[in-house]
Amino acid sequence: MKPTELYILNQPEPYRSMLLHIVSVVEHALPNVTLEFKWGIPYFYYKKKPLCYLNASHKHQYVDVGFARGFQLTQNTAFLIADKGRNTVKSLRYRSLYEIDNEVLTAVLAEAQNLY
Repeated sequence: MKPTELYILNQPEPYRSMLLHIVSVVEHALPNVTLEFKWGIPYFYYKKKPLCYLNASHKHQYVDVGFARGFQLTQNTAFLIADKGRNTVKSLRYRSLYEIDNEVLTAVLAEAQNLY
C-alpha cells in the first residue's frame, strides 16, 4: 500500500471520511494531478509542482487543505484561512464531512491550478 493510502486509511473518524471525500473531489476536478507523500502528509502535485496538501490535525480537530500559492488566490477568500507565520499558504479547513462545500473546494482548486 502507498504511504498516502496508509496515511488516510490509518486516520480515525471523522478524519478518514473527510480525507477520502476531499481526495475524490480533487481527483475528479483535476484529473491531471498526482497524489504523493511529501513531508509526512499527502500532497497533490500539478505539472510536477506542489498544488495543495491534506493534513489531519488531531490537536485542532480539523482537516486542512493547504494551497501552496494560497496568497495568490483572489476568489473565495472568505473561505480561505491564513495562519500566522505562513507566507504563502492559505487553507480550507473542515471539522466534519458535512462542512465540505464541493463547489467552493472545486472553485479554489481550479483557481489554484490556473496559477501554474
